[in-house]
Amino acid sequence: MEKDPVSVVFHPMSTIVTIERGATVLEAVRRAGIQFESICGGKGECNKCKVIYVRGPCDIGTPDSIKGLSEGEISFHYCRACQTHVLGDCEFTIPVESRIDSPRILHQHAIPALTFSPPVKKYLLPPSRAPAGAVGQRSVKLEGYTGTRPHMTRGQHDRLLAADGMLTVTVSTTPGYAEIIAIEEGDTTADNYGIAIDIGTTTVVGILIDLVRGTACAEASCMNRQITHGEELLTRIAGAKKPGGRERLRKAVVESINDVIAQLTKSSGIPVTSIHDACIAGNTVMHSLFLGRDPSVLELVNVEVSREPVIVRAEAAGLNINPQASVWCLPNVSRFIGGDAVGDVVASGLHRSGELSLLVDLGTNGEVIIGCRDWLASVSCASGPAFEGAGITCGMRAMRGAIDHVTIDPATGEVSYTTIENDPPRGICGSGIIDAAAAMAKAGILDFSGRFVEGKSGVRLGSDGPEYVMVTKERTATGRDIIITKQDLLYLMDSKAAACGAVGVLLKKYRLTIHDIRHVYLAGGFGEYADRRKLVTFGIIPAFPHVEFHAIGNGSVAGACAALLSTEKRNELVQVAKMMVYIDLLVDADFIEEYTAALYIPGKKEFFP
Repeated sequence: MEKDPVSVVFHPMSTIVTIERGATVLEAVRRAGIQFESICGGKGECNKCKVIYVRGPCDIGTPDSIKGLSEGEISFHYCRACQTHVLGDCEFTIPVESRIDSPRILHQHAIPALTFSPPVKKYLLPPSRAPAGAVGQRSVKLEGYTGTRPHMTRGQHDRLLAADGMLTVTVSTTPGYAEIIAIEEGDTTADNYGIAIDIGTTTVVGILIDLVRGTACAEASCMNRQITHGEELLTRIAGAKKPGGRERLRKAVVESINDVIAQLTKSSGIPVTSIHDACIAGNTVMHSLFLGRDPSVLELVNVEVSREPVIVRAEAAGLNINPQASVWCLPNVSRFIGGDAVGDVVASGLHRSGELSLLVDLGTNGEVIIGCRDWLASVSCASGPAFEGAGITCGMRAMRGAIDHVTIDPATGEVSYTTIENDPPRGICGSGIIDAAAAMAKAGILDFSGRFVEGKSGVRLGSDGPEYVMVTKERTATGRDIIITKQDLLYLMDSKAAACGAVGVLLKKYRLTIHDIRHVYLAGGFGEYADRRKLVTFGIIPAFPHVEFHAIGNGSVAGACAALLSTEKRNELVQVAKMMVYIDLLVDADFIEEYTAALYIPGKKEFFP
């Protein structure tokens, strides 16, 4: 097929992109940098990458292009972006349900108590008192500095000796030794900053920290540009295997981080050259892709993963901060327990407590950690993105118009709901799906196995079997019913069983019961927005009778902030990573048993007496 360039126009953003003839519409969307739903990464499995054909030559109407779409959608010229190819200059509209619009990104975090001792500090070098012209006789003694002689280049050494006026010298101990990373004229000791970054599978969050006063100056976030390459970690790994895929994914995440940095510096008025340190947390796959490493080894069961922090230069990493700044990446534990989970632990403080605690962070990937100050154990479960609103027929991210809370009157079957920013409903996000499932079970719309009960209010026969009408089309922003289908429930039950089964494995391995746990820490958006009672009602988390719940917010970025502010916290993060046991559920015999027992609402009697 001829590969000459063609133009593709996307409405309503009026974005024009040039791409090779024969490429998919999804490839054009990626090149245009449009934030767009593509849960499966272009494999033709999720039906989320819908666009509306306007004009121009393309292969819309082929079986693959319209597979899974409703008759109404087909009549309005909907097609699947990943399975539709552009054959000439084309125009498409991106419908409201396919856009990522004003997502609700969790910034809230609580930095744990620490001793303020940032690894990067500034020191004054007073004006020379040597006789004029006496080059080389200047004393290079930094005011207040008491460590070993810092490493420096020959050029830095000569500049320090030759200068007559006052200098400010920035010293970093991030590499494990003291080194000079910047020399400035005059007194700039008040201008020393660092950034803490959480690289999430879906979002990137950044905090700009004043390393002199120990305070936050600005917060910012954006969507991870990798999302159009797929939602799940295994999809990203598969994308990295393609020719040029690893570099595309690395570039996408670096551009996302630089977007956040640009927002931080613009809102604070602080120049990028004054940012002398960076700490980055993310899961093991995000960590590998950021560093440009091959993530395919993480597909191997029980693969050995280094638990040492990785340190790179900002310049080498491509970050738009002081080029000589070091980037300290929080240590990983295993193939799917990364620095973000280690940050969660340190942010929660469970590793310092004498009481048994459980930490749960359910997003695209689920992490569950149990322990106390004496021991820690972890598992990772493939909960899928269901708890973030993905993989569900009418599911969507937590953004404008998403149904986020649901109640159903058991007597009348009447549905009540709220939406983010009170916009007309476009779909249902993770907290809303959990609410809806728990409410349907309580109202008798679902039986104990998660199947629809025929004859109940709102249940009807759809094209793929029974489905539940949450909101009729007259009240939605899309002009189509918001429904929950039989397949949606199977996926949701699978996700909830994986999460509860993961908890069950840890309890069983360490011979614990629900009565032994005293604290449950819920991390991320899952913990911040989900109704804790519904988590138990639906059976995602056991009914612990003696626990105190704690929502810790974005523990990943909190851990990165702590690492920026304290050398001791960096050591603590490394210690936590090294002491944590990892149990790989893919090869664990107990997981199948616990998973199977959790495939009911709410679950096994020992967990829900």
